[in-house]
Amino acid sequence: MNDLLTAALAAAGRGWPVFMLGRSKRPVANCDDCRDGEHGPATCGHLTCHGFYAATTDPARVAAIVDAVPGGQLAVRTGAESGLVVVDVDPAHGGAGSLAELVRCQLVPRTLWVLTGSAGQHLYYRHPGREIASRPMPGRKGIDIKADGGYVVLPPSIHHRARRPYTWGGGLAEPVEMPPALIAACQPPEAVTPAVRPEPSTRAGGGISHPGRLLTSHLNAVRNAPEGSRRTTLYGAARGVARMVLAGAIAHADAVAALTAVGHEADQTAREIRTAITGGFRDEGIAAA
Repeated sequence: MNDLLTAALAAAGRGWPVFMLGRSKRPVANCDDCRDGEHGPATCGHLTCHGFYAATTDPARVAAIVDAVPGGQLAVRTGAESGLVVVDVDPAHGGAGSLAELVRCQLVPRTLWVLTGSAGQHLYYRHPGREIASRPMPGRKGIDIKADGGYVVLPPSIHHRARRPYTWGGGLAEPVEMPPALIAACQPPEAVTPAVRPEPSTRAGGGISHPGRLLTSHLNAVRNAPEGSRRTTLYGAARGVARMVLAGAIAHADAVAALTAVGHEADQTAREIRTAITGGFRDEGIAAA
């Protein structure tokens, strides 16, 4: 029996539904029938189709799934189905600092944990019985919550880029209960009525017939950029807005003000905003100040 199958059967024995990902940490592609069909994924029944919907605790089925994806990565479905909520710490995107803050605030008690193949951490907690959606933890860079609608890779899978194995950390052998403060921290922030953003004055010119729409498109690209790419997206927007300045479609001062405001909306520091705008304007041949 290979190590992956041993780990898969052990997880299934704990009541954790497991399934296999491909070598690249992505779900295995659906078969032709599932790709073209209109059936519900939860009732499909195929070994490896529909991602975590294929997860199971049945030992014979677990063995068949592992055998069907040689060289793949073992994963567990999180959420109510497994009774698990996993705090996923990604140090490449600021997760180490965010985790330190969570520890200081006593939000993440000591529990079962995994050292990931990318040198991050997975902290396992018992699902509280109320919906906990899989999403980035609000206000915490580099921290994702893997719960309802999610999954995480299990040891001893090998990380597809780092080529290092996921390993269980020392300490507790079982997940502990989520404290109320951690449950609250996993919830989305309460909806608030957004402040009306004043639209900078624009004017048609230089071949730009709808400058207001173009400006909004550049700014929305920054607002909607995923964490980790916001700085480069702001730089690209700065270049686009700089071209509008050159075309006479927006005043220089209004352009810088709009880009600065959207940079703050995207949680960039003053220095990061200044660098992105200056670089974008410079590369289009004009000064930012």
